[in-house]
Amino acid sequence: MKRILIPAGGAVLATGLLAAGLAGTASAANDVDTDPMAKSAATAKAIAAFWADNNGAALKAAKESNVWDGKDVEKLKQKGGYSADSRPGTTPPIGAEKKTTAKVQNVNLPKTIGKVFFVNGKGEKKWCSATSIQSQYRNLVATAGHCVYDVKNNQDVMSKWVFVPGYYQGKSPWGIYVGKQAFTHYDFSTYEDYDRDYAFVTVYNGVQLGGGSKKEVSKSEFDAYTGEKFATKKEITAAEYDAGVSKYGENGPYKKESVTSTPETVGKPADVKTAADVKPYLTATGKDGIKLTGVEVTEHDYTKAPAGLDNNAKFVGPTNSSKAAITQEAYKKLQAEKADGKFLGKLWADKDKNGNETAWYKQQFFIKKWVKSSVKEVYWHETYYVVSGSIKDAGRLGDNVGGQGFAWNQPTGKNVRVFGYPAAPHPDGNKNYTGITPKWCYGKTSSKLAVSAAKKIEEHVALKCAMTEGADGGPWLLKYSNAKRIGYVNGVTSTFADQNGNDRVDTITSPYFDGETASVYQAAAKVWSGKAF
Repeated sequence: MKRILIPAGGAVLATGLLAAGLAGTASAANDVDTDPMAKSAATAKAIAAFWADNNGAALKAAKESNVWDGKDVEKLKQKGGYSADSRPGTTPPIGAEKKTTAKVQNVNLPKTIGKVFFVNGKGEKKWCSATSIQSQYRNLVATAGHCVYDVKNNQDVMSKWVFVPGYYQGKSPWGIYVGKQAFTHYDFSTYEDYDRDYAFVTVYNGVQLGGGSKKEVSKSEFDAYTGEKFATKKEITAAEYDAGVSKYGENGPYKKESVTSTPETVGKPADVKTAADVKPYLTATGKDGIKLTGVEVTEHDYTKAPAGLDNNAKFVGPTNSSKAAITQEAYKKLQAEKADGKFLGKLWADKDKNGNETAWYKQQFFIKKWVKSSVKEVYWHETYYVVSGSIKDAGRLGDNVGGQGFAWNQPTGKNVRVFGYPAAPHPDGNKNYTGITPKWCYGKTSSKLAVSAAKKIEEHVALKCAMTEGADGGPWLLKYSNAKRIGYVNGVTSTFADQNGNDRVDTITSPYFDGETASVYQAAAKVWSGKAF
């Protein structure tokens, strides 16, 4: 395998966690780099509260990882084959679910998968995909190295790093697991070598928030409280607001806000007689509250809309229509929205000679419209509450969701099942995924090396898959049992590629898991973490 030369004296491991001589692996201590994350239980508790407060507001606000920017997908090259650096090996999974005798047609998602959330060097809330993996203390998470180390902004570990298995729209059904210690290959943390883009993170016991008793408090007590809290609003009059501000000041519980009403269709302004007269009405605020703006309409309204400015019609148009190819999934979704009156355009599908649908399209219609909005002041009084007694120990990660096995130096060209939470649009702007629910791909890995000079990649494994960013860090599971929902982690999604040249992601890649990967995993798998409180 490719190795980057280490400076004279080598890398010094910061802690004596490695036992000498890991059987069946390339066991050089210099392969392993480790860094602390949440250094104390008190810090871990505060981090969990940061993400869970206000009904998971921070979790909901996070965006998918963006190490690979929109257009940063290139065609991969291939060369040679893979050669193991030591004997193949596996570590069995834990926590298999009860086997069913029914014939399963759909893919059963593993309980082990979820999202890792973190704050990067720019202060942005981000997330990647990840999985629980088997370890001595049932406390280990496997993901991509770039989902742990901030290679885009600096070389430090991400801050406020947590793993949320089974995450769904702000909910953490099995708790929030705060990262305690990160393990990766020295070549990745030091040289950003994406052939080593993997990481294993030990986590504290899970933290669950919610279900406590509420207590009304003052604004200052509310601001100082670091646990779960919330505020309610009651609309009041302007006189009540003025009296409240006089008593408590502008930082008290009395608030006001300028609210813009829903735009209403109006006639063409009297001063608009030529095309030049329209210009003041095209700005963000318009003129006298009136704007000329584009709106979506049905095809019927589009064809009937009068054109030009020499009339008093409410409409000025038509302007344009847009036609686009869409996925079958998007087509079905829009069909349902059209039935509910939420989608105004046209939908149709191409069919082959047997009547099977082969391609799907939508067309939308737009006209310009004179609209006017009004602005009014709204006043309200806030009441503040804190929730006590709502934090509890959720137990160890592996006890709650199990842990996938681990495999290294395995033959390529084998079937794997890959899971992740794709969210980013394709390079052409088409956004097929939401990142809300996990998706999967299945197929045989490439038998040849995947190479990308731009990304300094010489030894990746490739798989045909259209998942986009957000899925990075997700596990590649060898020998996945659909009945037991377990397999062996034999890769993690690292990069995304466009092999067809059509500005769509169609291939994903992972580092090849060899003996050096096993050294990093086994160093992490024997480290205890404990409770967050």
